[in-house]
Amino acid sequence: MKKLAQHRNIGISAHIDSGKTTLTERILFYAGRIHKIVEVRSGDGGPTMDHMELEQERGITITSAATSVEWKDISINIIDTPGHVDFTVEVERSLRVLDGAVLVLCSVGGVQSQSLTVDRQMKRYGIPRIAFINKMDRTGADPDSVIKQIKNKLAANAVPLQIPIGKEANFEGVVDLIEMRAVYFDGVQGEIIRYEEIPENLVAQAEETRAAMLEEVSMFDDDLMEAVLGEEEIDSDHLRKVIRKATIDQAIVPVMMGSAYKNKGVQELLDGVSHYLPSPLDRDISALEVDSLDSEGESEPKRVPLSTDPDAPLVCMAFKTVVEQFGQLTYTRIYQGTIQKGESYTNVRTGQKTRFGRLVRMHSNDREDLDTAGPGDIIALVGIDCASGDTFVGDDINVTLENIYVADPVIRLSIEPNSRDDADKLAKALERFRREDPTFHVSSDEETGQTIIAGMGQLHLEVYIERIKREYKCECTVGEPRVSYRERPTMPVEYSYRHKKQSGGSGQFGEVKGQLEVIPEEENIPYEFVNEISQGRIPKEYIPAVDKGFQRALAKGPLIGSEVVGVRMKLQDGSYHDVDSSEMAFNICAFDCLRKILQSEAKVALQEPIMLLEVEAPEEFQGSVTGHISSKRGIVNASEVRAGTVYMTAEIPLAEMFDYANELRSMTQGKGTFSMEFSKYSQVPKNIQEEVIEKRRREEEEKNK
Repeated sequence: MKKLAQHRNIGISAHIDSGKTTLTERILFYAGRIHKIVEVRSGDGGPTMDHMELEQERGITITSAATSVEWKDISINIIDTPGHVDFTVEVERSLRVLDGAVLVLCSVGGVQSQSLTVDRQMKRYGIPRIAFINKMDRTGADPDSVIKQIKNKLAANAVPLQIPIGKEANFEGVVDLIEMRAVYFDGVQGEIIRYEEIPENLVAQAEETRAAMLEEVSMFDDDLMEAVLGEEEIDSDHLRKVIRKATIDQAIVPVMMGSAYKNKGVQELLDGVSHYLPSPLDRDISALEVDSLDSEGESEPKRVPLSTDPDAPLVCMAFKTVVEQFGQLTYTRIYQGTIQKGESYTNVRTGQKTRFGRLVRMHSNDREDLDTAGPGDIIALVGIDCASGDTFVGDDINVTLENIYVADPVIRLSIEPNSRDDADKLAKALERFRREDPTFHVSSDEETGQTIIAGMGQLHLEVYIERIKREYKCECTVGEPRVSYRERPTMPVEYSYRHKKQSGGSGQFGEVKGQLEVIPEEENIPYEFVNEISQGRIPKEYIPAVDKGFQRALAKGPLIGSEVVGVRMKLQDGSYHDVDSSEMAFNICAFDCLRKILQSEAKVALQEPIMLLEVEAPEEFQGSVTGHISSKRGIVNASEVRAGTVYMTAEIPLAEMFDYANELRSMTQGKGTFSMEFSKYSQVPKNIQEEVIEKRRREEEEKNK
């Protein structure tokens, strides 16, 4: 097995259309994994990593794809992730298991809304990263502005390791500030690297940028600091080691640049990945001891450090599942120990032993069989039954890895098969997608019997509907998209409620008293139950039933039947009957009690999802775009003009955004583009709330006719 120090697990992440898939295609080509470059919108079968037919048609990445390459003496596992925010869970679960990442930024667009989201995800999992400023050949390319944005918007310590030789149409190559030489990329596909002296007109700029880089990096190493202050010759290898350590500690973000489409700068980036991003040995990974999670009264679960010892008991995480014709494909990252083909391992969540019958290494959609896989490997298991985020362990160890963060869906729509024969196909498809994608929710409307699907945005659901039609040959009728509203109490309430039923047979009795508190929005807790019962006023065995009753009541709010959030139920007193009290009686008592409070005293208000919108349009349309956003109850947070293009960010209710693509196109003569992502929930203005309630009431009447 190759030495772990020469192993890299990296993700390529960015805002939509920054060139991630194009960059990955070049990496595969230069590393000898593929022998022909295919462009994203070439109509020639699509690039290697976009293997799904829909991805090739739309020119976007929908699912993350994994591959591995050899670069010089380094083995690199790469995951190419989607840029569109609707598929953010693909980025989330990939970053959860990676050791490092390349954050791709457009030289013109700079740090855009999805760049911020990806950066936040990287910080959540402590992922060191290199920033790669792509598209240096584009008109309006401005790397200095992008570096400033990395510092200001991402609060990251951006340290450029290169400066460009020319830009826009004149972009020729880069100056390497470590070796102080010019690097050019010759040949039809930039495969021949040529090193030259730095062009005369760039010598002063290169020296100045290198001096600033050395000053920044020397803060992390005393020997380097002495060499810089004494104006001594700087050893390149030592300098790289210091940059590597500072990058792994997330004290700096090295910045490199190039144009993947024009085949410039990619090999230097691969060298950067080898030099500066961590190997599995450089990451401190710990798991949680399962017994400490169950123990009463322990505030913090016990952490167990994991080693990269291949002989230690196995600990690995299933981070992504794909249901295929012949069973489930489960992408897995091994943290400790070794997986042996044919051996059985324990799923910590279920406690069941599972036999790993077939191991494969993925190259996009192709696979290569393996007999064993060790620490740091990212492989796939064929035909095992598990969920995303499950931890598998060997004998003699009982730990679990922290799960993947999953955002709540913000948009819903109803879906029905056109014929009875298609009902089974639809059920099969929905069950598959629900298992594969934790942000895709499927539920049933109790009153109408309709199937409701929910997701992260219109494109998210559109893609799944299209896949149902293509992959399952199932024609469906789809309802209008509906916003996932929430309901939230605005007033604290003291409650006292008695449930008593004695009409033949065994009676029911339960009484609960306490307080409903409104949880502040910034805490982002949907529901909390606090048991303050003392002196056995309600027997201990009935308390969980009270909690369940409260939770049941929160499923449908009094305004439009949406989920109620932000509720802290304190149970402080109550009473019971020796014969008539039961778990069911207390469950019903709590349910009826909370329903009554929400309908009358708690002054429930409607909340709607607010999206962070980013619009890019020619400067001449700035006024009309701003006015249009305001007319949709949006608030423009910032706007900046760069090279004749205005970049605008705004907060806007999702309810107003359903036909925005067409509206923006007609307003900007087809030149405007936008992206949006979920930001937060916010209270709906009173007049709009009344309109929404009235609209839902009419819809219910229509259904019941």
